[in-house]
Amino acid sequence: GSSRIEDACDTYARAANMFKMAKNWSAAGNAFCQAAQLHLQLQSKHDAATNFVDAGNAFKKADPQEAINCLIRAIEIYTDMGRFTIAAKHHISIAEIYETELVDIEKAIAHYEQAADYYKGEESNSSANKCLLKVATYAAQLEQYQKALEIYEQVGTSAMDSPLLKYSAKEHFFRAALCHFCIDMLNAKVS
Repeated sequence: GSSRIEDACDTYARAANMFKMAKNWSAAGNAFCQAAQLHLQLQSKHDAATNFVDAGNAFKKADPQEAINCLIRAIEIYTDMGRFTIAAKHHISIAEIYETELVDIEKAIAHYEQAADYYKGEESNSSANKCLLKVATYAAQLEQYQKALEIYEQVGTSAMDSPLLKYSAKEHFFRAALCHFCIDMLNAKVS
């Protein structure tokens, strides 16, 4: 019955927290995953997503790829529920794992872009711009100068429209100019 499944969820969550206290991160992650699966059986999507996030946070300390898998499961649930801001936040967490643990800059860029997309859809433009600036930085490092300069110009233009942000526009345009120089001198003179 459903009450027995709920009891099992609670027991898995308690076990996961005890594993966390013992710093057994893989076991904690697995227990949170089990709880999440049971919550899905109960059609309790929000609780399932929360448990997947907890599992992801535990796995971050032991198995970065498994952490990403759990966070992706949570993102799927949140996007299905229309919770795009929180999904964007978890895309950033995945991007950070790719940046620091797995050192896969292409995948980090993809997740920052997805986060920016979700933030734009929710009218969180400053959060979107923060993600886009990360994309631009990495694109420039990968010598994708055209992509980087377009982002710097876009963020610079949107900063000029805000009384609070207009002073940072200069830096964004300067970085765009540097990217133009990296492409060629003529391009830089024209821009």
